[in-house]
Amino acid sequence: MATIRGWNFPEDLYYLIEKHVWVRPLPGGLARLGLTPAAYHLLNNSLTAISIQARSVGQLVSKGKSLAMVESLKYIGPLAAPLAGVFVRGNADLAADPDLAVADPYGVGWIAEMQPTDWFADQADLLTGPAAMAAYEKLLDANKIAWV
Repeated sequence: MATIRGWNFPEDLYYLIEKHVWVRPLPGGLARLGLTPAAYHLLNNSLTAISIQARSVGQLVSKGKSLAMVESLKYIGPLAAPLAGVFVRGNADLAADPDLAVADPYGVGWIAEMQPTDWFADQADLLTGPAAMAAYEKLLDANKIAWV
């Protein structure tokens, strides 16, 4: 686990750095994803809802398309799919308690699970390990994002 500016980033995950999205490959070929603690910081720690795009569950979702809407007091925006695949399920617990995503973003706060159509092709656009940590540090520097 790497710590960058006070936030934890598991080095075994894959990251879509510019969108603050993480991906964890699961047994059976599934991929679980969510947002990093830095993403929630950018929402001014005022998360009010994470709404799963229910009409997309069971559907093939293109990379970059919305899986969920993330809402804070000052922002409403999509959680873009970091890979192409079938949207298997969303984390229903977040509807009742979106703060789970902030409190445990890599555990009970995950947002969606997908069955990738071509994991090996899509992972080429994601970073992991030391390369991901260096890129995340660079992004935070470039955007003057600091933990407070």
